[in-house]
Amino acid sequence: MDIQLKRGLLDICVLAAIKNEDSYGYKIIKDLKPYIELSESTLYTILKRLETANMMTVKTAEHGGRLRKYYHITEEGLRRIEEFKNEWTEIMSIYKFVSKEDNVND
Repeated sequence: MDIQLKRGLLDICVLAAIKNEDSYGYKIIKDLKPYIELSESTLYTILKRLETANMMTVKTAEHGGRLRKYYHITEEGLRRIEEFKNEWTEIMSIYKFVSKEDNVND
């Protein structure tokens, strides 16, 4: 898969994981596991990128005697998810076109 396309999809997956409630790294990985494998190092790179792009904010809170970072989606992050949904319609249209060409040759 094209690295830029995969990067964009991973960003959207992480945003979707925190869309309805604030979350932390381990829980994000756990929530995404049924859909995509994501290493901790990849996740934290994505989280930093999304924070820099103002798509999420980070809050540190104590949990079980340790500090934990919680991630919260911003309005910009919510807008990005909506943009993705609109883009996905176009991507699916392209996919159908490519698949149609494959079916003609069957």
